[in-house]
Amino acid sequence: MAASEHPIIETRRDQMFLVLEPAEIDRLRRFGETRSYGAGERLATTGEVGPGMFVILTGNVVVTRRDELAHHPPIVTYGPGSFLGELAQLSGRPALVDGHTQGTVEALVIPPHKLRDVLVEEAELGERIIRALILRRVGLLETGSGGPVIIGRADHRDVLRLEGFLARNGHPHQRLDPETDPGANALLERFRIDPLQLPIVLCPSGQLLRNPSETELARCIGLLRPIDSAKVYDTAIVGAGPAGLAAAVYAASEGLSVLVLDSRAFGGQAGASARIENYLGFPTGIAGMALMARAHNQAEKFGAEMAIPDEVVSLQDQSISGGGRFLLGLANGERVSARAVIVASGARYRRLDVENLAAFEGSCVHYWASPVEARLCAGQEVALVGAGNAAGQATVYLASRVAKVWFLVRGPGLEASMSRYLIDRIAARPNVEVLTQTEVSALEGHGGVLEAIRWRQRPSGRYGSRFATSFCSLVRSQTPSGYCSTASRLMTRASCSQMPTSEVAADRSRRVAPASLRSVTFAPDRSSGSLLRSGRAPKWSQRFTPFWRTPVTSSPSMPSRRAGRTSTAI
Repeated sequence: MAASEHPIIETRRDQMFLVLEPAEIDRLRRFGETRSYGAGERLATTGEVGPGMFVILTGNVVVTRRDELAHHPPIVTYGPGSFLGELAQLSGRPALVDGHTQGTVEALVIPPHKLRDVLVEEAELGERIIRALILRRVGLLETGSGGPVIIGRADHRDVLRLEGFLARNGHPHQRLDPETDPGANALLERFRIDPLQLPIVLCPSGQLLRNPSETELARCIGLLRPIDSAKVYDTAIVGAGPAGLAAAVYAASEGLSVLVLDSRAFGGQAGASARIENYLGFPTGIAGMALMARAHNQAEKFGAEMAIPDEVVSLQDQSISGGGRFLLGLANGERVSARAVIVASGARYRRLDVENLAAFEGSCVHYWASPVEARLCAGQEVALVGAGNAAGQATVYLASRVAKVWFLVRGPGLEASMSRYLIDRIAARPNVEVLTQTEVSALEGHGGVLEAIRWRQRPSGRYGSRFATSFCSLVRSQTPSGYCSTASRLMTRASCSQMPTSEVAADRSRRVAPASLRSVTFAPDRSSGSLLRSGRAPKWSQRFTPFWRTPVTSSPSMPSRRAGRTSTAI
């Protein structure tokens, strides 16, 4: 990732590297323990999990980053009152920088779970600390420091897949193209890699992966860790979109043990939005990724655990035999036990009914418009399919970066499915042409390279075509045909399919979980015909707070994080 024109380390340096006052350090002492270190000792090592955040009491600590050629350029030198750490230390994940002592050092070491206590119990001081942790992560994202190095052609579909995965999960990374970066060829020679075997990924730990899956990459960089099968969570949340993250924040803030699972990345479709301008509290707008990253950090601040990417494939009701538990089966064979489950897995993208679509997916056909896709499309003509707000945001975003956007809409117009401000903004773009009642009929190209797009306009039946090298498909989200059909996909016992038709119909109208699934709740975006926007997700999740606050009798075998209370049936 290229550094921005005005790096955040320059514009917000004082907030990134704030120095605590002696009185503030005294307030932190109860959360950690004081340790002494000799000259040249490492406090943090890239790719390794450390003991937590270090508050420097005496001495100096030099922080360096690793670039793609294993050089160690300096970032900052911490003195007394400074603290060493970033977001990785909040969740106990591997460090993204190196830190070693200059001379002898005495430091207050605060472990991750105590650091989360600091943020909650010391509100004013905690606010400044978490802001610094977030800004430091943003600085690492700007330079790609501390993350894996992807080697391969910039337009290769697997390179795009891996880059997109890391970007959407807020993890630093670097990409080297052998055709343009001398450093890439040096690494290929060092590891004796045939260019035909690309892409490869070099993890911070030194492990080399050959065209890995997202799960393999996540495990290599410490993003995904094994789940403790013996632990019983108060609440398991399937889906890390706006609804899932909102539920995680509210549940974790009530003291419940929470596990959030998602098969791809946090943020859902909202996280892929280039800019959201109708979200309450952001008059100048905010990037979808920035908004969802705040929600993700907020959930972790309260202690919610993240398992991404982990796919849930089954849900068993063991409320009788298992002492009120539900058992979630994961695609990798792991199992998760929870007393309550929230399914907020979001909507599925509707794929176009074009015969050779799969041949271009990942290289020329994309389902969101992030900076990765914008880089590929720069200066070219782009066709975009859709009619919702996500498609409108993508159109506005791409219009400033490409030569022309052909906006293909199946319906008679945009008014029924898109916010007015986006419609007006699209109309003001001279390089955007909207074609209504239009469907893509064919894609033409060879070897995964798109050469032309053909479409048909209804009801005239008139055909059109356009030569293009990129095609961004942002079709309207498709939800399941029935509310209970969602439940039956996961439930292997007491499923919705066993409910009488009248009860199913009544349940759909109420939009609440059936009695047979009273501890399993489905977010509205998994209900029949619902297209929940991100702005409604917090309001939906907040309605469960009274239930989470209701005391219930704790089972001796299943202690809750809150004294005398487990999670209640939702």
